[in-house]
Amino acid sequence: MEMFNPPHPGEMLNELYLKENNISISRAALMLGISRKHLSNIVNCKVPVTSEIALKLEKCFKTTSANMWLKFQIKYDLWHARNYVNLDNVQSITG
Repeated sequence: MEMFNPPHPGEMLNELYLKENNISISRAALMLGISRKHLSNIVNCKVPVTSEIALKLEKCFKTTSANMWLKFQIKYDLWHARNYVNLDNVQSITG
């Protein structure tokens, strides 16, 4: 069953890992080896969690996995695509 409007992984990162551990975006960005601006864009749901970022999150937050972060991103992307992509002009190939 597909979740209704799943959260962006950046929201989860912010709420469950940064705020819960009292870690600022600046400190987390240093820990992840990325710019503060890029992490801010992830946390503010402006850019996706990529494979590279997922690997860094996995190493930084040992209780998570890269697969977990990417699954969250895929669920978020797919839900939005299903709700906003017009498929009216797509034809089915029948076998």
